[in-house]
Amino acid sequence: MRLRAALFNIHLWLGLIAGAFIALLGITGAIMAFEPEIEHAEHPHLWFVSAPPDARPLTLAQISTTISQTFPADTITGYQVSTEPGLSYQIGLTKSLVFVNQYSGAILGQLRFGGTDLLNVIHQLHTHLLFRGLGNLGAKVVTGAALVLFCMLLSGLYLWWPLKRFTVSWRGSAARRSWFDLHNAIGIVSLLMLFALCATGIAIGFEKSSTRVFYRITSSQPVPRPALQIPVPAANVMQIGPDSAFAIARAALPGTTPFEADVPARNEAYFVRARFPEDRTPGGRSQLIIDSYTGRVLFAQGSRTAPAGARMVIANRAIHTGDIGGMPGKALVSLASLAAVLQVVTGLLMWLKRSQRDVEPLR
Repeated sequence: MRLRAALFNIHLWLGLIAGAFIALLGITGAIMAFEPEIEHAEHPHLWFVSAPPDARPLTLAQISTTISQTFPADTITGYQVSTEPGLSYQIGLTKSLVFVNQYSGAILGQLRFGGTDLLNVIHQLHTHLLFRGLGNLGAKVVTGAALVLFCMLLSGLYLWWPLKRFTVSWRGSAARRSWFDLHNAIGIVSLLMLFALCATGIAIGFEKSSTRVFYRITSSQPVPRPALQIPVPAANVMQIGPDSAFAIARAALPGTTPFEADVPARNEAYFVRARFPEDRTPGGRSQLIIDSYTGRVLFAQGSRTAPAGARMVIANRAIHTGDIGGMPGKALVSLASLAAVLQVVTGLLMWLKRSQRDVEPLR
């Protein structure tokens, strides 16, 4: 009984101290699970295009010409090619992101960098509380909140086990009993998903250490990635264009679709991101470095053939975001995140409705 009472008090005070942060992570996490879908719905005129039957997209060189003519005072910095026929291309400029219909070449609009985007604010809140100062203190607080929630899940499971209550009683005026039952029911139903979210979130928070652990437990070694800097050849030698870089990337990693590349400086190689069909994460997990003059592939690592440690890192992030399960996985992550918020709310209501004689956990 002493252990049970001690764990109850620890569970209570951890919740009171870190509850606000846990609720914030839950709310932002529930939204971020559908981040791409929300972004598309927020600006449908920028993201969605009609794909005519048998139509072929324009080349990036053709699109670049249109962009340069439309924005003569700006410079193209990168390309984002959609891997779905109904989504537009995005061309990065120094001051904005331009959306282009890849079939007609029509410019759909632009989003300027540095503007107030609610979805981006939510993302930054979830990852580092909008504060990167003092050694990225915000990210450390986020990781700390995940650690606290993990401890609360363990202590909550211990406290729930003797009673094993699944039902919620709404009888009479016993409001605290109702909140207690609801707290128990939500906690046990969402327990496994919250454990997964906490564990993967902690691994992301301690990414350098967790990556070393992943490689160690899989007895694998990371593949060294060369720097982007390359020798500049003699004068009059031109860099290859983005269309050539994407074609080389497709040949180097068969089965992938390259979707993003930065425009390299004179002394830089192309850095290309690609994805296999099963790679559900928006960022892709296959990467290539291509000499921007010779077209030689300097580095190529696909998510299918990456070292086991790297594949564990990829899987960890995909589990945390729900991408690993597609739309059902995202829905589970979103619901589990909301469950964490409800746990904070019901726990707080229980505490506010406590009586002077409530000195032990409810039975």
